[in-house]
Amino acid sequence: MEIQKGKSFKVDDEEISRIVFNSEGLVPAIIQEQSSGKVLMMAWMNADSLRETLSTGRTWFWSRS
Repeated sequence: MEIQKGKSFKVDDEEISRIVFNSEGLVPAIIQEQSSGKVLMMAWMNADSLRETLSTGRTWFWSRS
């Protein structure tokens, strides 16, 4: 699936439940430059930040602080 900047998606909890989160409830998220595919960063998402990202079209990350 090609993700477009600012595009939001209907959040399907069944689909999110299929994602394998680690023992801390996190999954890695890779951020890439759209045209080149160059990896810009890796951060962590929990289920809530993943839902927010999909429903708003803006990237949300999990943070300890």
